[in-house]
Amino acid sequence: MHHNDHLEARLWLGRHGRRRGIGALARGFMGGGPDGEGLRLSRKMAAQDLQLLLLRLLEERPSHGYELIKALEERSNGYYAPSPGMVYPALTYLEELGYATVAPEGAKKLYSLTEEGRRHLGENREHTDAMLSQLERIGRKMERVRRAFAEGEDDGIGLQEVRLASRELRHALHDRRGCSAEEARRIAEVLRRAAAEIRRRD
Repeated sequence: MHHNDHLEARLWLGRHGRRRGIGALARGFMGGGPDGEGLRLSRKMAAQDLQLLLLRLLEERPSHGYELIKALEERSNGYYAPSPGMVYPALTYLEELGYATVAPEGAKKLYSLTEEGRRHLGENREHTDAMLSQLERIGRKMERVRRAFAEGEDDGIGLQEVRLASRELRHALHDRRGCSAEEARRIAEVLRRAAAEIRRRD
C-alpha cells in the first residue's frame, strides 16, 4: 500500500471514523479522493447501469443470479451489493430484450450472453468498463480504509499526533492569508518539502 494513501485513509479515520463508523468513513473517502474521476458510483445504481454491469459479467462466463450478486460485491469489496430484488428483474429484462438467455439448472437458472447482448455491450464498452474499474478501485480503497481503521484502534496516540499537526498546519495557513506573492512562494515550497517527506519511505 502506498504510504500517502495509507496516511490519507488514517487522516479520514481521525476526522470521521470513531464518530460515524467505517461505513460513513469509507463513503466519504470514496467520494473525495485525490485520484477520483468524474464517474461517481453510489450504492443505488441506475437500472441501465446495473444491466450493463450484468452483461459485462456474463461476457466473462455464464452465471446464476446469486453468482452475479456475489461478483459485484467481491469486486467492490462489499461497497456495492445489489439485492436480488434488483438483479433478477434486471436479468428478466435483459432476457426480454434478447441480450441474455436463461437455461434451467435444477432449481437455479443459468444466464448467458447472446450475440445481440454482446453487440449492445460493445456499443457501451467504454462506459461499462469505466463503471467496473471504478467499482474495483472503490474495493481497493475500502480495504485500505479497513486496515487504517483496524490499525487506528491500536495506534490512537499516533493518530492524535497527526490530527494535531494537521490542525496546526491549517491554522498557520489561515493566518498567512493575504500575504505577499514572495511569501506565498516560500509557503508553497515549504508545503512541497513537507509533502515529499510524508511520501518518503523509511
